[in-house]
Amino acid sequence: MAASQVLVAANRGPLSYSLGTDGSLSARRGGGGLVSGLSAALARQPDALWICAALSDADREAVRRGVSEPGVRMLDIDPTMYDDAYNGIANSVLWFTHHHLYDVPREPVFDAEFRRRWASYVAYNEAFARALAEEAAPGACVLVQDYHLALVPGALRELRPDLRIGHFTHTPWASREFLEMLPADILSQLTWGMLGADRLGFHTSTWASNFVGGATRDDAHGIADAFFPRNGAAGVHHRRMTADGRYGEKRFTEVTEYPLGVDADELRALAHRPEVDGKLAELRAEVGDRRTIVRVDRTELSKNILRGLLAYRELLTVHPEWRGRVVHLASAYPSRQDLKVYRDYTAAVSELAAEINAEFGTEDWQPVLVSVQDDFARSLAAYRMADVALVNPVRDGMNLVAKEIPVVSEAGCALVLSTGAGAYEELRADAVTVNPYDVTETAAALHAALSMPEPERAERTKRLAAAATALPPAAWFEAQLSALRA
Repeated sequence: MAASQVLVAANRGPLSYSLGTDGSLSARRGGGGLVSGLSAALARQPDALWICAALSDADREAVRRGVSEPGVRMLDIDPTMYDDAYNGIANSVLWFTHHHLYDVPREPVFDAEFRRRWASYVAYNEAFARALAEEAAPGACVLVQDYHLALVPGALRELRPDLRIGHFTHTPWASREFLEMLPADILSQLTWGMLGADRLGFHTSTWASNFVGGATRDDAHGIADAFFPRNGAAGVHHRRMTADGRYGEKRFTEVTEYPLGVDADELRALAHRPEVDGKLAELRAEVGDRRTIVRVDRTELSKNILRGLLAYRELLTVHPEWRGRVVHLASAYPSRQDLKVYRDYTAAVSELAAEINAEFGTEDWQPVLVSVQDDFARSLAAYRMADVALVNPVRDGMNLVAKEIPVVSEAGCALVLSTGAGAYEELRADAVTVNPYDVTETAAALHAALSMPEPERAERTKRLAAAATALPPAAWFEAQLSALRA
């Protein structure tokens, strides 16, 4: 196969395999806006390649048989090493660090077991770096995705200094206070791994600033930073950092804000498929002519689903006029159920919803309709019905749901948005904003959103949708690729 000029590296790929009872393998394309957007962008690049991990037994079997799809290379990572790297470090350490979610009196604990898992994380990242080095043409552009692969830029830089390397983090970046919980040598590896890149991308200027602030500690790193003014692209900051004595003399890393948006045409097409129409009819039969408060989340600890439900309960307590007149449509996709803390959280969501229904429900009104299953068609149907969208994470990445619902909502929706959402910086002017920890404020915001006059709600929805679609996934990817090539 010819060497590639454009490469993407991500833990998850654009497809997965299934194994038939007869031993045959079949490939299925992945879903989601980011996968679709990256796939569309890569399709326009000659000899582009997506490198990802084989996640299932069928994926690994496909690698062993030499089965592959054009433009995709899966890596057969040892399952034990993968589990240590993905669950033991990426999702149990880096995720909690960046989201500030530790129960500090008990966590984190950095012991010999952590060090063993960290060695697996290093090896996992090195496997990606080797594959990229093998596949990349001279001077190629490589775009590495997310905190799972934070060490890849540095490892790849040492193998192939000729490459143009970008890295994008889809989560927040931790404040210095939380970063410095990590052992000093681990933080050094993490920082230098990222600084192997020519360009680092984050969803917001806050996360970009956190990276710069955390990486400019007065220590042996020898890093200096300079702040550059906004360039011609609205909302984009550049911060140039120098890294002396590592990866060559005075290398520069640009730290830039790329706020990911949604593809309006694709999203609306998905939301009007027959399957979604069927789900919409079912929900309308259950909701009737009542108002709707809609939320769609994975059951991740950062999403703050429990406080959202508590706020809804307080709304019904403080404003009894809404009883029987509003329904909370909550889609909570189970996430990371191989980790106990996530299983417990998912169960707590179902339990609290049941308590609210028991407290306020009547024979003809169920206050909360919660779906704790992965049902994208139902979520899109709920988007179309939304009068109010509730997105109240304590600390999170972009929170694309806050952008998707205003694009799809048929009657227009008021957005209740917490300051912890990545989308807050872009959407705050037209949202009803809340402190994610303040249940009373969130209940009051829900009341204000439900009471918003229709003309105001329509105008806000129009502006929210315009902001949401300013940088859809394909354009988001192309902006980073163009910057690397420049």
